Amino acid sequence: MTTWRPHPHIRVVALGLHWRDGRLLAAEIRDDANRIKGVRPLGGEIEFGESWQAALIREFDEELGIDVSITSEPLVMENIFVHEGATGHEVMFIVEVAFPDGAFAGQDRIDFREDNGEEIIARWFDLAELDAEGGPCLYPTGLKGLLLEGKDK
Repeated sequence: MTTWRPHPHIRVVALGLHWRDGRLLAAEIRDDANRIKGVRPLGGEIEFGESWQAALIREFDEELGIDVSITSEPLVMENIFVHEGATGHEVMFIVEVAFPDGAFAGQDRIDFREDNGEEIIARWFDLAELDAEGGPCLYPTGLKGLLLEGKDK
């Protein structure tokens, strides 16, 4: 198992929100004991000279082998967090994305590898079950509230 720690600098990332039947696709985040502590939408770091849109499309291609379409304006969040005692700091561009027709149809989960070799499991989660007692947290903290606010508009 890979022991992950936040980078010691500010990262700029792009995350894609993909929904299926009202459920959000998110990757499991595990602690050092390999327990699921939360989930996070898919995406990754923006490379120098790359737009957030290009980074998001590249990340989904690298991780899932698909070409996504961006279907919303970005929500921008600052995420300062602590994981296993180490502080992380990110600026995030978060958008809705659409998958090609039929992509992952009939699959309840998607298994893939990060570029560092870490095995990742992504599944579709009911938003009501995230950040609830006994359920996993949705990261970044505060995203669930913003998503619920957006649904009320």
